[in-house]
Amino acid sequence: MLNNKKIIVILPAYNAARTLERTYSEIPTNIVDEVLLVDDASQDNTAELARRLGIHTIVHEQNRGYGGNQKTCYRAALDNNADIVVMLHPDYQYTPFLITSLASMIAFGVYDVVLASRILGTGALKGGMPLYKFLANRWLTFTENLLLGQNLSEYHTGYRAFSRDVLVTLPLEDNSDDFVFDNQMLAQISWYGFTIGEVSCPARYIPEASSINFRRSITYGLDVLRTAFSYRLSKMGCIRSDIFPAR
Repeated sequence: MLNNKKIIVILPAYNAARTLERTYSEIPTNIVDEVLLVDDASQDNTAELARRLGIHTIVHEQNRGYGGNQKTCYRAALDNNADIVVMLHPDYQYTPFLITSLASMIAFGVYDVVLASRILGTGALKGGMPLYKFLANRWLTFTENLLLGQNLSEYHTGYRAFSRDVLVTLPLEDNSDDFVFDNQMLAQISWYGFTIGEVSCPARYIPEASSINFRRSITYGLDVLRTAFSYRLSKMGCIRSDIFPAR
C-alpha cells in the first residue's frame, strides 16, 4: 500500500509466456498488494506460467480483444477492492520499476490518472520505436491535444495508473474491444474532468514485445481520430455518443 491505498497491478496478456516472468520479477512487491493477469485465450502457456508464479489469473475461453481484456482486468481489480490500478503490459516493453512513481502520484492526491510516456525525454527512438510509429504518434497526439483540450506528450502508451474513482465513473463497457479502447479511456477521462499526469518512461522494442502490424496501425489511427472528433462534437452538442454521455 501507499498512503493506505490498495494497489493492484493488472496484466492484460496474450501469448506473453516468453516475457511474463521477467516482467513479474521486477514488480515492486513492497508497495503492490496484488497482481492480476487476464489471459485472452493465448496459444502458449501464459496462464499456466502465471499460476505457477502465484499470480491471480483469469482466462478468457475465447479471444475478446485488447479492449475486452482490459474490461475484465478493471472489473476484477475493482471487485478486489483496488484503490489504485496500474496497467502494465507483460511483454517487458515498459519497466515495472516505475510502478511506484505512477501509483504514488495517485495515492497522495496529485493526479487522478498517470501515464508513463515514451515521448518525454529521448527514450522512444533510442528504445527502438519504428520511425513511422513515432511520427504517427506525434501527429495523432498533436491533433488529439487540439480536440480534447489537453497538453499530453502522448496518448498511446500502454502503461497507466488510475484511481478507483476514475474506473467506477467511466462507461468502459461502452468502449471498443479493440486497440482504440486505450484512447477512448483518455478521451472519457478528459470528458469527466479528471486530472492527468505523466512520467518519462524508457521503452524496449525487443523481438518478444507485442506490436500491431502496419495495417492494424492504420485502423487504429483512424479510430483515434474518430474518437477525438466525436469528443469535440459531443462537447459542442452536435452529436450524442454512448462513450461521452450527457452530464
